[in-house]
Amino acid sequence: MLPILDTGVAPCCPPLTERPLTPAEAERTAAMFKALGDPVRLRIFSMIASSAGSEACVCDISDVGVSQPTVSHHLKKLREAGLLTSERRGTWVYYRVAPSVLATLGQTFAAA
Repeated sequence: MLPILDTGVAPCCPPLTERPLTPAEAERTAAMFKALGDPVRLRIFSMIASSAGSEACVCDISDVGVSQPTVSHHLKKLREAGLLTSERRGTWVYYRVAPSVLATLGQTFAAA
């Protein structure tokens, strides 16, 4: 079983048109986009983001064309990139879009 990680990451970068990213900002932002660059991960992320309260139980994440162990692997990658947080409730794990992630990703490409 995978450990439950709550990265507590609040990604934060200025719009690309405001100033060049620092090396740390570029690393963090690239990790998020790399994680979302996989079609299965993007589908999983969108399922969670579009769920009520931007939260979904792992038991509700299905029909993405891969096995449950592979779904768990993709969820781990999304957590490691700071895109999701997770919380164990009884036997189930619930995933949430990390605070400010959607706004941050959108802001990255916003015109200043």
